[in-house]
Amino acid sequence: MATEAKKLQPIIIKRVKKGGHSAHGGAWKIAYADFVTAMMAFFLLMWLLGSTSEGDKKGISDYFQSPLKVSLMGGSGAGASNSIITGGGNDLTQQSGQSRRGDGQDAMSKKQMAEAAKAEVAKQDAKNLAALSAKISALISSNPKLSEFTSQIRLDTTPDGLQIQIVDDQKRPMFDSGSAMVKPYMRDILREIGAALNGVENKISLDGHTDRSPYSSADRGYSNWELSSDRANASRRELVVAGMPDDKLARVVGLASSILLDAENPFSPANRRISIIVMTREAEERLMGTGRTPVSTDPKPAT
Repeated sequence: MATEAKKLQPIIIKRVKKGGHSAHGGAWKIAYADFVTAMMAFFLLMWLLGSTSEGDKKGISDYFQSPLKVSLMGGSGAGASNSIITGGGNDLTQQSGQSRRGDGQDAMSKKQMAEAAKAEVAKQDAKNLAALSAKISALISSNPKLSEFTSQIRLDTTPDGLQIQIVDDQKRPMFDSGSAMVKPYMRDILREIGAALNGVENKISLDGHTDRSPYSSADRGYSNWELSSDRANASRRELVVAGMPDDKLARVVGLASSILLDAENPFSPANRRISIIVMTREAEERLMGTGRTPVSTDPKPAT
C-alpha cells in the first residue's frame, strides 16, 4: 500500500527565471532625468526674473500684452538693447530702467574722478602758494635791502594764483623816466624775489603796466604798449639772473594802462607797476588754452 501511495504522489518541478527586468523596466530613469531638467529650467527662470529690473519686467509684460504695437511703435520692451532678453540690459544690478554698463555709470565715474583730482590739485596749489606768500613776506621783513620798500611790494591771492606787485612811487621810481632801464633798488627787489621763486614748480606770468599819461614819442610809433613790454622783459632778465629758470615763465606781456591799479586816479604812480603771478594749475591750463585778454579801459596809451 505504501508503495502504491508513493507512486501516485505528483512530482512538482520549480523553475527559476534568471535575468530580465521587472514590469516597469527603466522608465523611471527617463522620468527622473526629465524632472531634473525641468527643475534646472525653473531655477534658471527664477534667477533671470530676480535679476531683471522692474522697468525691464514691465517692458516684457507690455510686449506680450500687445507685441505688434510695441514692435511697430517702439518704447520700453521693444528690444532697445543688445541683451538676449528683449527690453533688458547688460547691467543686471540696475533696479529700474534700461541700462548698459559703461554708458552712464562709467562716464559719471570718470567725471567724478577727474573732479576729485582737480580739487586735490587746487587744494595743494593753495597750500603751496600760501607757504610761498609767507616765505616772501618773511624775506621782505628780514632783508635790509627790501624792508624799506615794503610799501611798494604787494602780495595778494587772486583766482589766478599768488600775485606779487612791485609798484612805482613818485619819490622812488622803478625805472628811468620813459625808459626800461631798471633802477638799482628795483634790481635788488627783483633778484631777491627771483631767488625765492627758484624752487617753485608753478608757472610764472609777468605783466608790465603803466599809468594813463601819454608817452612823449608816441607819434614815432613807440607807445606805452612798447614801453610796458620792454619793462616787463627787463624785469624778466633780472629774475633769470637771480636763478629762476627762463622756461618757468609762461607769459611776459605789456598791458600799458589797460588794467589800472588805481582806477580813480589813472595818472597815479601806483599804476606803473610790474605784476608777477605764480599761477595755479587751473590758471596755467586756461592760459595755455585760450589765454587771458585784458579789457582796455581807454584806447589812449599811458606811461
